[in-house]
Amino acid sequence: MQTKVTKAIFPVAGLGTRFLPATKSVPKEIMTLVDRPLIQYAIDEAREAGITEFIFVTSRGKGALEDYFDHSPTLEQELRRKNKPDLLEALEATNMDSGAIAYIRQHKALGLGHAVWCARRLIGDEPFAVILPDDVIAAEKPCLKQMVEAYAETGGSMVAAMEVPQEKTSSYGVLDVREDMGSLVSVNGMVEKPPADKAPSNLAVIGRYILSPNVLKNLNSIKEGAGGEIQLTDAIAAEIAQNNGVYGYRFRGQRFDCGSKSGFLQATVAFGLARDDLRDDLFGYLQDVVTMGQAAE
Repeated sequence: MQTKVTKAIFPVAGLGTRFLPATKSVPKEIMTLVDRPLIQYAIDEAREAGITEFIFVTSRGKGALEDYFDHSPTLEQELRRKNKPDLLEALEATNMDSGAIAYIRQHKALGLGHAVWCARRLIGDEPFAVILPDDVIAAEKPCLKQMVEAYAETGGSMVAAMEVPQEKTSSYGVLDVREDMGSLVSVNGMVEKPPADKAPSNLAVIGRYILSPNVLKNLNSIKEGAGGEIQLTDAIAAEIAQNNGVYGYRFRGQRFDCGSKSGFLQATVAFGLARDDLRDDLFGYLQDVVTMGQAAE
């Protein structure tokens, strides 16, 4: 029986330069998708998957992110006084118990692998999840929960995967597939951002991982990889070389790249249309834009 996954790392140290000037004062992770910040979607997904310990790898200027998960007694009292139970319930979902969240500083921007390595002392010798808040996944069953259920059967390490157009493989870590078993694939290797004509497949790694603690040991000896950064992909690939099981998991759901402006806007439309209280007005507006070319001037 596999050890239960109860810890998750959230790498949130990035500067969010693609969203400047907004991110000059607002951490990208608390930019709102409809009425919830990106980090709330990630936390909710983790909770659904059974995560109870949340590790944030942050950097200078992320104080607002930490404040977001703190209790707000004055606001809560005001909502009770005004008898607004729905808003109070929504607010309570943002509160985290004392000790549930740990914050680790990544002092140098050395890549995703380095960010994960920074949390090594809090992980210890347990399997753990990694969630990238930029990747928002709309799914009937949350993506990480799907993976946790599959991991209970496989063990080893597992990455979320999806097919991408061949010409876009240079933007992703890409799997070299050993055996395709449908939802699961066993992996011969992983290549970070290969040229499109050299990619071993079009099955790309997306920002959800369940990793063996061995990956942290591998990160101790990993040198700079693609982009001059310490790549998590390289540390996972080392697991394959050591004959430890590594799997790709084709999740069921729709992924939005909210690290890009276009992806963020697409997610806003998709999540807005999924809301009963917003659907009709938003759909009517989109119809006007399409038929009349009426947009912001």
